[in-house]
Amino acid sequence: MKATLVVLLSIFSASAFAQDQAPTPTSACGPASAQFDTQMGEKQALSQPADGKGQVYVVEVFEKVVGELGHPTLRVGLDGQWVGADKGDSYLTFPVDPGDHHLCTNWQSHFKRLSKEAAFAGFNAEAGKTYYFRAKIVEHGGSGGASNFSLDLDQVNEDEGKYLITSSKSSVSQLKK
Repeated sequence: MKATLVVLLSIFSASAFAQDQAPTPTSACGPASAQFDTQMGEKQALSQPADGKGQVYVVEVFEKVVGELGHPTLRVGLDGQWVGADKGDSYLTFPVDPGDHHLCTNWQSHFKRLSKEAAFAGFNAEAGKTYYFRAKIVEHGGSGGASNFSLDLDQVNEDEGKYLITSSKSSVSQLKK
């Protein structure tokens, strides 16, 4: 009886502990240690998917509060590998093979509380199709004047996607060595 109770308590404790742990972005994104140098580029025309591929756009949206400085960098990963980063209100685009994919965004920051922010989306790509995602940084009022942030990643329809792209600049990013 005591042995059964100990086993059940151990299972319950392990389960509760696992639920308290934040998901790691490495399974869909890439290595946590990877950092990008990112700049906003110029506005560009929408690109068509390459033959046999799909095309993905990820647009960063950050509604800064009055007095807020800086432009956050969001790393973008696909199937466990970083593909680049957005900075400020910009977008990143890349080709994708047909099939099921796991997309993520993760806030690149020196501040631990911000670098934990990540968002995930799954999608099934088809050749010749374009997929639009909005990575939105949301500010939540905090106590004592401190702000809290969260990160959302949502697939948007073609009309909204094209609007977001034409309202933004492209993002140019390089992995730091």
